[in-house]
Amino acid sequence: MNFATLNAMQTAPFFARWIAALALVLVLVACPNDQPWVEVKGERFNVAIADDDASRARGLMFVDELPKNEGMLFIFRREAPRAFWMKNTLIALDIIYLDADWTVVDIIESAKPCRRPRCPSYPSRRPAQYVLELNGGMSEQLGLEVGDAITVGNVAPIP
Repeated sequence: MNFATLNAMQTAPFFARWIAALALVLVLVACPNDQPWVEVKGERFNVAIADDDASRARGLMFVDELPKNEGMLFIFRREAPRAFWMKNTLIALDIIYLDADWTVVDIIESAKPCRRPRCPSYPSRRPAQYVLELNGGMSEQLGLEVGDAITVGNVAPIP
């Protein structure tokens, strides 16, 4: 066996791995993650979107568990006084009211689940266009306060 053949045999696995890695990078770039997300105090959460009457009414009803890095984002056409309730919600949630500029205008911490016919309402202190629901206690854990800005990605406004 000559040196050229030996050299080709030794470098083939390196080039194969390099080409495979390059192909993976190209696939990831070509297929970006289009999952909607919000970033709160440097922590990113994937969010389900509720942007019509039916999805906003259903919200997180009957959800047994919400993964730590997930939530739900409610989108409305314009700012207005908002009020949420926890009817048929099985887990405690933080309700974070946001204005049109994605600034926190109110926070309801650890709203309790409710299965009674009449459940309490949790109104916003100021008008809100967006409402973010995260696991109960997450706002406090992150140090979120009224006036903080939220960053969003892959979230389309209602036409």
